Amino acid sequence: MEDSCSCCRLCCLLSLFLLVQLPNWASTEEFRVLGPEEHVVAVLGDDAILPCSVFPPMDVRNMEMRWFRTTFMESVFVYRNQREQTEEQTAEYAGRTSLVSEFLAHGKAAVHIHKVRVSDNGLYNCFFKMGSFSEDASLELQVAGVGSAPQVHIQGPEEDGVRVVCRASGWFPKPQVQWRDVSGKKILAFSEAHTQDADLLFSVEATVVVREASVGNVSCSVLNPVLGQQKAMAIFIPEPFFPQASPWKPAFAVSLTVMGLLLFGAGYFLHTQHSGKLQAQQTQKNLRLAKEEDRRIKEQAQKAKDELQAELGQRKAAYKAAWRKAQLYPDWLKEEFQALSVILDPRSAHRCISLSHGNTRLTCDQPNWFDICSVLGHEGITAGRWCWEVEITSVESGQWALGVCREDANRAGWYREMVDKGFWVVGWLKAGSLTYFQPNTCKTSKAFWRVGVFLDYSEGNLSFYDMTAGSHMFSFPQAPFSGTLFPYFSFKRGTVSLTICPPESGPFHPAPFHNCPSLKETLKSSGEGLGSGSEEGEVAPGADSPLLSRDLGAMIP
Repeated sequence: MEDSCSCCRLCCLLSLFLLVQLPNWASTEEFRVLGPEEHVVAVLGDDAILPCSVFPPMDVRNMEMRWFRTTFMESVFVYRNQREQTEEQTAEYAGRTSLVSEFLAHGKAAVHIHKVRVSDNGLYNCFFKMGSFSEDASLELQVAGVGSAPQVHIQGPEEDGVRVVCRASGWFPKPQVQWRDVSGKKILAFSEAHTQDADLLFSVEATVVVREASVGNVSCSVLNPVLGQQKAMAIFIPEPFFPQASPWKPAFAVSLTVMGLLLFGAGYFLHTQHSGKLQAQQTQKNLRLAKEEDRRIKEQAQKAKDELQAELGQRKAAYKAAWRKAQLYPDWLKEEFQALSVILDPRSAHRCISLSHGNTRLTCDQPNWFDICSVLGHEGITAGRWCWEVEITSVESGQWALGVCREDANRAGWYREMVDKGFWVVGWLKAGSLTYFQPNTCKTSKAFWRVGVFLDYSEGNLSFYDMTAGSHMFSFPQAPFSGTLFPYFSFKRGTVSLTICPPESGPFHPAPFHNCPSLKETLKSSGEGLGSGSEEGEVAPGADSPLLSRDLGAMIP
């Protein structure tokens, strides 16, 4: 009886302990996101379903869910506040996706992609977020399509055999081609070539040389390695198509070779004697011509140098009179702007950014995936013309942006660096891609490692220059600024370091002009004198401006 009471008391104490700990356990909102164990296969033109679930199972209807491709912003489908967020969806998937919502209360969700394309092939990520906790999982979609049946025909004789060609088109991914004889034995292909059309579908052309007349039928089969489906076609090769061997052919080939060698030897002997005489005469002539050519080249070089120096002086004078319309020579442009000594404000820096070198260098080794790490200059700009330069040290995967932003711009969390949000910036988002944050995005394959920023507050103009090459990169459309603007720098991912260069930290030499119009022709072709600015309604000249030609040639010593 006493043992039974002791056991009862122990159970009560254990139950009381579990009840005390239950709130702590229930407060943990952590979960795992699970994707399919194997890749999802979809037939080209059909629909595909990308499923994901959470563990332990729970109601996900109030969660934020996102399916995206390589980067977080390449959204395939976004679900938040119990509805689809179409404004965050990539244009490629607009109108082609829907949410399978029947099992959301049980922790299961899936995105339905309609009319699958070849471009849909690849890796995806599903992202779930509740409160401050988030988790994601990856899955793979393999798109496959079966194209046309192979077309087989005899092309002609080839090395004591017959060349047979097999062609097929409209397959994805790259199909496999196999030749077989009438008994089913594999025949090695002579050549095989694959091409892709505008829709990324593969076409294949394979050839085989059949050297045995007893083979008879040969077949060509084209296989889709993902679906395991194939199409085949056979062709019969009659025996007369095979070339007949002739006994006199080897003897004729040997005789022809011997005669060719004898003729070549006789011709070489005569040619050697004649060439010796001509060479001696040509040597003396070449010496005279070389002396005359050397003297002529020196005279022309001196004349070209003098003309180039005079032309450069006239061009610089023309540029100074019309610098508002020109887009070349940033070092000449700097003479019209005041160098701004930018010092970064630690109070405006994101927690992931480190400042050094007197707050003129900023680094970010591991930016937050869900935040944009940014910092502002200490001094604001409300008037005048200012310029500063920035050196970028980054690995290929590093992502950064720089420019200016308004004082009241929202820099919390993940935001869009757009003009209508108060940001005027250029940035490096993908490997080999410099992006200007405009509604119509432009890209270039060149990397710029020393960027000059030129801000004319009064004229509403912001331009960026490659200070290493001395070339214009990009200018925002002229529009009036309002409020206080601050120099702006941000990181998104990768290891990046930005250094603000001190004023007048390096010389720049404009390149000389080849095939450029003279100053007189320049002013005449432009239809105006050396005006100091653009009147309302005029268009500033671009890279082909007659005032300052982009075809400049080598540097002046």
